[in-house]
Amino acid sequence: MFTGIVEATAEIVEIVAEGTNLTFRLSAALAPELKVDQSVSHNGVCLTVTSIEGTTYTVTAVDETLKKTNLGQWKVGTKVNVERCMPAHGRFDGHIVQGHVDQTGVCTYIAEVGGSWLFDFTYDAAVGNITVEKGSICVNGVSLTVFNSHDDGFRVTIIPYTYEHTNFHQLKVGDIVNLEFDILGKYMQKILAKSMAPIAVK
Repeated sequence: MFTGIVEATAEIVEIVAEGTNLTFRLSAALAPELKVDQSVSHNGVCLTVTSIEGTTYTVTAVDETLKKTNLGQWKVGTKVNVERCMPAHGRFDGHIVQGHVDQTGVCTYIAEVGGSWLFDFTYDAAVGNITVEKGSICVNGVSLTVFNSHDDGFRVTIIPYTYEHTNFHQLKVGDIVNLEFDILGKYMQKILAKSMAPIAVK
């Protein structure tokens, strides 16, 4: 489990295709602190560390992950947000993030306002995911608060620290991002859907 509080960014230094999978080698200052088999969030996607060498490490994304996320668009030089899983004794500074991306979204608007930045994102509402005003959303692994929530989009505000210490400062209008919707909201949505389903008459 993760919290959406990004620890650092890592840079893609090599990409190797292995059948339908892609193995990424990344450079990061925290690489020496990682362990093989450890789960690490990469732009909100939980991937397992498979090897470590100095300040670089490798992870592999399977075909299903590549289809549902923006990992297939990564290139050498791409910077990604990374977060190690939450320790049992740690503080819960963000919200519950599983590292299981629900779908991708598209950045449609960016503006600097009073030292912070506004970002608008749209997504395919037909998939069934929703946001709520002042609810939580995970965008590229970053825990954020939603406002201007509507059926197929939302807006977030990025403070200067988050802007500089994540890959938000590299985002452009038209870029595809990974979205993980609030797990509590997803459970409530499913419970309500079941409660409203017609009762079969025997």
